[in-house]
Amino acid sequence: MLRLASTLLFAYLATSAAAADDEDFTPPDCSLDKHCPEKYPCCSVYGQCGTGAYCLGGCDPLMSYSLDSCAPMPVCQSTTYKWDNLDKAAKNNEYLGNATESDWVYSGFPELEDGNLLLTMPKNSVGSLFANNHYVWYGKIGADIKSSRGQGVVTAFILLSDTKDEIDYEWVGSDLSEVQTNWYFQGILDYTNGDSSKVNKGNTFEEWHHYELDWSPEELKWVIDGKVVRTLTKESTFNESSNRYEYPQTPSRMQMSLWPAGQASNAQGTIEWAGGEIDWDAQDIQERGYYYATVGEVSVECYDPPSGTNVVGDVSYDFKDDAGLDSSVEITNNKTVLASLAATGLDMDYGSNSTGDNNSTGTTNNNTSVPPNLGGTGNEPGSSTGSGGDTASTNPPGSFNQGIDDSSGDGDNAAASPNERALKGSFFAVLVAIVVLITM
Repeated sequence: MLRLASTLLFAYLATSAAAADDEDFTPPDCSLDKHCPEKYPCCSVYGQCGTGAYCLGGCDPLMSYSLDSCAPMPVCQSTTYKWDNLDKAAKNNEYLGNATESDWVYSGFPELEDGNLLLTMPKNSVGSLFANNHYVWYGKIGADIKSSRGQGVVTAFILLSDTKDEIDYEWVGSDLSEVQTNWYFQGILDYTNGDSSKVNKGNTFEEWHHYELDWSPEELKWVIDGKVVRTLTKESTFNESSNRYEYPQTPSRMQMSLWPAGQASNAQGTIEWAGGEIDWDAQDIQERGYYYATVGEVSVECYDPPSGTNVVGDVSYDFKDDAGLDSSVEITNNKTVLASLAATGLDMDYGSNSTGDNNSTGTTNNNTSVPPNLGGTGNEPGSSTGSGGDTASTNPPGSFNQGIDDSSGDGDNAAASPNERALKGSFFAVLVAIVVLITM
């Protein structure tokens, strides 16, 4: 089966003259058939190779140099999140894998208002993405949400695994009477997986509603205001050709986002799905300076791992084989924290002996150690010419990885086309000032 592929890369320790050349560097691609090179071993969710944050949330072990190139995934944590402050939310260019210190990682423009989280999208930006750092491997997640509004504006509340299993709620701002539901297995596009459900009692922008994903090894339920609106059984997903259940089944991160699916540069099919091109002079832009979605209390209840899981710890999830199934996952005591943006799963302590801040150890630049924020959420209708179970998606603009935090809000930060498979190396070529680590 085909799956996502593309490129990006980490700048290695070098002299200042060599570092200057990184601005024009074209990084290598990664795919199932073309894994990342050892020097830049981690394949991001965008199919881009690198180190540092590329090796954290969204790092695909099946496309990386080896299964252990990506950092282990922090285990699930049953809890309820409220929004008194953002003290435990880390910017995407600062998080190094310590989920005990930071429950969330984000890019874009989150704000707090009246005890709620606002996901905002200023004019000509790619919006905001907010991801939980504790992976869920079966469980129940729920959130009180008011969607954004306006044609071309999409709000999302999803689960997304590093091997691109995906479970979605998505709100298209041109229709405030319903929410779309969707699921994918390993990034394989099959748009027949999508559905929609009417939301009672007012519209999704003005009224609070409680949305849940109740995900077990045998069954997945979408629940709105306590009512089950859709059910998917694992049994129904068996594919005789591949001789496997193509059911979402690997540890996943909860992600919330607001993004411009109707951006003029996006694929025409995506724009049409989003209700048309986005209006950057709409009411919310004029009155508040941004589009916005509102998130209230968020809850996570972790379920037990599947029967037969190899459990040798309680710190992290790791892949033990490249099948990408729940039988491929084990629970270990392997650490999840990188010593620096120069580190990878192959050497998580790299940079730890350097003086100064470990977050800026080694000669790195942002376009090669911190993936870009392309906005959005996973696979979207119209983003690929392919359809059906055997068709790989193109580079999804929305799957959230540790993207560069660009809060300029100007037109240069507009969303890229979902079909754009490679970013220009110079697009985020901003060199981080750091201390060169000298290995004796």
